[in-house]
Amino acid sequence: MEVAAGAGVAELPGALPHLGYPPRQATGRGAAWHRGDCHVHSVHSDGELDPEELAAQARAAGLDFMATTEHNSAARAGVWGHLAAADFLIMLGEEVTTKTGHWLALGLEPGEVVDWNHQARDGPIDQHLDQVHRRRGLCVAAHPHAPYPSGDFQFPIRGFDVVEVWNGLWTSNRPWNADNEATLAEWGRSLATDLRTGSWRPAMGNSDTHLDVQIGTPHTVVFAEGLNTGAILTGIRAGHSWIAESADVEVTFTAEAEVDCLVVGVGEQLTTHGGRAEVQAAARGVPEGTVSFHTDRGKVHQAPVPRGGTDPVRWDTTAKESMFVRIEVPHPSGDVAALTHPITLV
Repeated sequence: MEVAAGAGVAELPGALPHLGYPPRQATGRGAAWHRGDCHVHSVHSDGELDPEELAAQARAAGLDFMATTEHNSAARAGVWGHLAAADFLIMLGEEVTTKTGHWLALGLEPGEVVDWNHQARDGPIDQHLDQVHRRRGLCVAAHPHAPYPSGDFQFPIRGFDVVEVWNGLWTSNRPWNADNEATLAEWGRSLATDLRTGSWRPAMGNSDTHLDVQIGTPHTVVFAEGLNTGAILTGIRAGHSWIAESADVEVTFTAEAEVDCLVVGVGEQLTTHGGRAEVQAAARGVPEGTVSFHTDRGKVHQAPVPRGGTDPVRWDTTAKESMFVRIEVPHPSGDVAALTHPITLV
């Protein structure tokens, strides 16, 4: 995916200055990789920071966008609008907190609330998901294995667009835990079946910020055609993204066909014409880390991150051997620093 230079400052469409809501579009850098955190709580639900503090910390963490996801309530008028900027997008959302699981509704309209008074025993929740989809928004299964009442996701995953495989911790500096490990393993196992049926579900990582200095750990890095709500959600929906523990981590991941030298990136499909494909991955900001390659056969290759992180780790395969390839970048401790969506081979 080629990254184009951004245009000059222009009027921001979708702004509602008289209502005090953030505009749906920022000027940004045009088509580029954008970093953002889509699960954040302020003092307007059960967070400890006010919106000004959250926005300032998000920008200090190197983020280009964030989403407001207060529990079972809409973002308030006049609270977030003045914090958006030409280079910083604030999207509207909600954490729908039910008795049998939490989910994120991203891309809502100003003042819109999704009803949270439903649970798995009531049957399908299609009407609630449809409300979000009518806005071209995303429904995200949040922290599916959170170890507390209501946090463990009991709804059928059908109808949800994305799974939050990496959720930050409330009271610890460790960005990774066993709950995330279980969700990542479950999502990884589902890829082969879901890719075969054309219904694979992308993943994302969010901080679930409630406390000081949590925002951005982790976050999702999305390739989008612009810094606006529609483009960001489209990139997430398509799987053109990867997850990082911080803005210090940078990952590149491509596959090249032996036959015609075609190169594709994360979330894309590579036509190999029956030949071999070389997969390359590089990671910066993960000293002493490793790069592991995962396919429908599980983890198939692992190598140290080259010193400096600029030289790629290479591995080759075929579409017959591997339906897809994705990578994880763990620290020596085993805690994950980054992970990507798959590149599909045909």
